[in-house]
Amino acid sequence: MPLFWKPYKSEVTQFIDELKAKKPTLEAEQRAGRELLWDRPQDREAATAHQAARVPQQAYVYFSHSKTK
Repeated sequence: MPLFWKPYKSEVTQFIDELKAKKPTLEAEQRAGRELLWDRPQDREAATAHQAARVPQQAYVYFSHSKTK
């Protein structure tokens, strides 16, 4: 490593660091938003019933196999 080596920070990293310094509650707000939208309790019984009720899809979905002769 050179004697006068300066660690590199990209402009994006600098922007994020400045944003976090200006608003220290940012990460907590992001986590709360994630919990609100994504981290929900899962109903395993409903998921199992949904999986069991699936019907296999045909190889070519636009072709009808109905016999109308």
